[in-house]
Amino acid sequence: MIKRTLYKLFEPVLERVSRRLANKLILLFTIIIILVVASLTFISYGMLRKESVNNSISSTRSNLLLVGRNLESYLDGIGQLSLPQISYDEFNYAILHESEDYASKMYVEDYLKNLYFSRSDLEAIYLYVIKEHKYYYVTKENYNITVRVVEHPPIENLPWYKRALASPFNRSYQSFVKERTPEESQGDYPINSEKSFMGYHRLLRSIVTREPQAVLSLYFNSSVTDEIMKDIPFSDGEHLMYISPDNEPFVVDDREFYLQSEQAGLLEQLTPAQGGRLTWSDTEQKYLVMYDISQKEGWKLVKPIPYKQIYEAATTTRKLSYSIGLLFLIVSVVLVSFTSNRITNPLKNLSLQMKRFSTGSFDAEAAVDGNDEIAYLSRHFNKMVEKTNELINERYKMKIVEKNAVLKALEAEINPHFLYNALQAISTKALKNNNDDIVEMVDNLALTLRYCISGRDVVQAREELKHIERYLALQKARFGSRMQVEYDWNDSLLELRIPKLSIQTLVENCIKHALEKVSSTVTIRIEAHITPAHSVISVLDDGPGITEQRLQQVLSSLQIQWEDRGGEEAEEGDNESIGLKNLNTRLKLLYGEEAGLVIAGDEHGTRIDMRLPRGGLGQHV
Repeated sequence: MIKRTLYKLFEPVLERVSRRLANKLILLFTIIIILVVASLTFISYGMLRKESVNNSISSTRSNLLLVGRNLESYLDGIGQLSLPQISYDEFNYAILHESEDYASKMYVEDYLKNLYFSRSDLEAIYLYVIKEHKYYYVTKENYNITVRVVEHPPIENLPWYKRALASPFNRSYQSFVKERTPEESQGDYPINSEKSFMGYHRLLRSIVTREPQAVLSLYFNSSVTDEIMKDIPFSDGEHLMYISPDNEPFVVDDREFYLQSEQAGLLEQLTPAQGGRLTWSDTEQKYLVMYDISQKEGWKLVKPIPYKQIYEAATTTRKLSYSIGLLFLIVSVVLVSFTSNRITNPLKNLSLQMKRFSTGSFDAEAAVDGNDEIAYLSRHFNKMVEKTNELINERYKMKIVEKNAVLKALEAEINPHFLYNALQAISTKALKNNNDDIVEMVDNLALTLRYCISGRDVVQAREELKHIERYLALQKARFGSRMQVEYDWNDSLLELRIPKLSIQTLVENCIKHALEKVSSTVTIRIEAHITPAHSVISVLDDGPGITEQRLQQVLSSLQIQWEDRGGEEAEEGDNESIGLKNLNTRLKLLYGEEAGLVIAGDEHGTRIDMRLPRGGLGQHV
């Protein structure tokens, strides 16, 4: 149904396009150009997309690996900073006796001050003494560094303390990315989360009993991490996250995006098995997620990159390709239209002249311009018109000649009747005078004349034989007893259809080349027999025969096509055998190439066979 509707919709357009060859050429080349441009654009777009993804993966992976190592070194530095190192015993002793020994208390405060001055990114330091339920803290107040001691309830229920207690490394990390609930903030230090991006808590144990004695908490601002992170190229639409092994966010560029990715389960997919990259989609778009997992602790540095941004160069190139393709299409259509019209205008003119010629305007003539195939066609069309005019004129002349011939034939009909009447009068006169020989000769001559001028070209053999008897009776009066005639004719061949006067031609050849050449008696033998392939009529004589040279000349003349014979250029010997050549040509025209004359002779006589293919005239004509 849809196909039929579309066909009806575009049928007028297709019909109009198909009317002219130029429109078809324009449509064809336009489709080809569109297909080529679209294919090249599609292929180049796919290659650019793939190349863009590979380049993005390669560059991002290198940057994440480098920055990840720097962040890992940064965390290692924090871990080293949190340990008293070689003064661990003194520091542990000071913690145990700070409440009762002033020197120990001062040692703790000096240690915290020195620790605070050692790093520029330290925002605050807290040292919680577990058995005393109080903490020392160091902050910057009006450009002065002071150490204060504050009573504090037990911290056993704080999440970061539980993690440090359970950690084999006696440490835990605290993130401030997520907003803390009042329950989570209850009992914790009064930290300004806007300035601090991470809290590092080190659990200090007794070397002997391994019981927790204090917790050193270091709170860092983002100055160092910002300096490290800036080595990662960052564009609009991209995101960057630094995630702890417990999937706690410590650095995020967009908190809402992090929460959305966490709810969608992205963080659980960031495993070493993925090879550091995966494809992930949110509700708006699809991302290429590149990440690096530190080998030591498993921190994840994650950079989601929108595919839209990766494909931006490819998309821009595709739009540019389409624009160039459209411009190329317009220019090509103009050129194709011009070229097509240049090609089809001669064809249109030729078609118009053909139409005029078909309606009877025989003066039609197509313009010939150039030497291409169309010019060749136009030139030959003009020749065809010229030949047609010549044939028409020739036909017209033939009509006139034919009418004149009919008039002459009507006039000539009087002559045979006059001749028959004259011969009849001579016969009657001779009969009255008892001249029987003359009567017989005149009657034979009249019947011979009537047979010769009859309108038939092919007769039965029995009619030809009767004619030969009358013809030889006339020749008998000329040669007398010197001419002897014998017959050996197969009765089954009496109905054979043969060319009129064909046997007479062979008999005349015997009279001319045998009886007229000698004064002795010559026997002419007429016979007919059948072979598997032919019906053969033979005429033989026992005259002087024919020389080998003359026989070859006659046989050669029989091979010349009748159209190729030139009367003025024919040799004298050819003129003597013109009857045989004409008969041979008639046989081949009537019966085909298998029919013809076969001549043989020597000093004892001549034999001429007229061979007709079995089946007779109907097999060929």
